[in-house]
Amino acid sequence: MSSLLTKASYYLAADPSPGSGVPKPTSNAPSELTSKVDTVLGIVAWAGTAAGVLGVLVTGAMMAVSLKRGESSEHMSRLGMVLGGCVLVATAGPLVDFVF
Repeated sequence: MSSLLTKASYYLAADPSPGSGVPKPTSNAPSELTSKVDTVLGIVAWAGTAAGVLGVLVTGAMMAVSLKRGESSEHMSRLGMVLGGCVLVATAGPLVDFVF
């Protein structure tokens, strides 16, 4: 348990910017494969971030239109789901890196 806490504190205290010197675990996979997988995961992460921003913008626009019309809708729950998705996309990489 103490080694897990030591590893967690090491990763949490590290600089979050890419290339910060946090050692990556060694892998037996070929470097050509890992570079292609990293590229695909980067594109997926970018698309997830773009979808989150678009979701917030669409939800805000729907809230504005509903307010202008005098309608009441449950936009806050929709906004909460969008923001929850944004948090999930933002933390997926560090969580997987921490576990593996």
